[in-house]
This record gives sequence, C-alpha cells and structure tokens, in this order.
Amino acid sequence: MTAEAYRERPALLPGATVWTRTAPGGDYLILPDGCMDLLLMDDDLVVAGPDSRAWTGTSAAGGRYVGLRFAPGDAPTFLGVPANALLNDRVPLSELWSRSRSRKLFDRIRAAADPAGGLDRAVAELLDAPADRLAQEVFRRVRSDMLRGPGGVVDLARVLSLSERQLHRRCLGAFGYGAKTLDRVLRMNAALDRARTGQGLAEVAVVSGYADQAHLSREVKALTGLPPTTLLR
Repeated sequence: MTAEAYRERPALLPGATVWTRTAPGGDYLILPDGCMDLLLMDDDLVVAGPDSRAWTGTSAAGGRYVGLRFAPGDAPTFLGVPANALLNDRVPLSELWSRSRSRKLFDRIRAAADPAGGLDRAVAELLDAPADRLAQEVFRRVRSDMLRGPGGVVDLARVLSLSERQLHRRCLGAFGYGAKTLDRVLRMNAALDRARTGQGLAEVAVVSGYADQAHLSREVKALTGLPPTTLLR
C-alpha cells in the first residue's frame, strides 16, 4: 500500500491513532495488533473487535475508510462492551448502542468538513469514563517483556495482586484474550516491524525473543496464516 493510500496520526485520546485509507481494490489482510477500531465505512459506523488471527476482507478500488484505533484495552470503556464479546468480529455500532445514539454520532462525523477530525473529536468528547488502569498496567508490563521471564503469567498476576483466574478474566474483558495471547500478538508485530527495516529474519528472531528463526516463522504463521517471507513481500 502506498503512503498516499494510508495515513495516520496521533488522536486526541491518549494512545489512540486516527487513520484514513483509500482502498486499492481487491482482498486485503489485517493482522492482529491487540487493538480495536471504530470505523466509518460507507454509510455506517462499524466496530472492529480484537483479532486473534488475521482478518481477510475485500474492498472496491477507491473506497474511502476513516478509523480510530484505540490503544489496547481502551475501547471497551468507550463502547460499554467487553472486548471478548467482539473477538474476531466486525459489528455495526448500532448493534452495541441504541440506533438513535449511534446515528447521532454518525451524523456528527459525516457533517464534519474532515471526517477523520470529526471522528477524533467526537470520541474524545464522548469518552467520559476513566480509563481502565489495570488494563493499561497489564499492557505496559506485557509490552516490557515481563511474560518472557521464568514466572510468566504467575508473576504478572502476583505483582497486580490478582489470582491467575482474575487476571485472565480481566484480560478477556479488556483485550479479548489472555495475557499470553496479547504477548504473542505484540511480539509478532514488533518482529515484523524490525523485518520491514531490512533486518534478516534470523537476527529479528533473536532480538524479538524467539528461540530461533523457525520459532518466529511458526508464530507468524499461527497468527496470520502466512509465513513471514510471504507477509513481507
């Protein structure tokens, strides 16, 4: 995809990203990233739930999409729906909110001279509940590679003063899946970002915490259905 086809910038909501995309047409692949999005698609607002596997869609050439990608764990606070209820799914916002409420938001965004800016401002203004601090702390610790230590999830639960079962339940509601899956998704994306800079896969595997290149390839294929060499092409 060209730079002109996809653009993004930081949103007003801390940790979120506003993006626009002009579809080149045909099939496209969305990789799991630990996030949820609110999308303006044609004549509807759609929620893209968290993905535990790659999502394949089809778009017409020239189709315009606008989205706000929430930071991991933040979307359920805005939507009022646990993340695991939307796992690997795409749902119209009107199925989660009342039709009048979702239509009011849609009309406000459509009336803006810049729909991306309208979506950004509307979400920032409507999110009046405090952020899920526990989810933010889980995300911070998982991203810092805490789960790759000998204690793994047991240590993470202990430092958060939770049982493993409580931690898993909270992660399901915030991210759609448990802390181990979140770690796999974040690590894969970090590895692919490194590979896109030109680093060899063997070096990427070591730096990213995989046992070897074969381990990296197995994980990428398990989460996306494709080996990393195919994805990178």
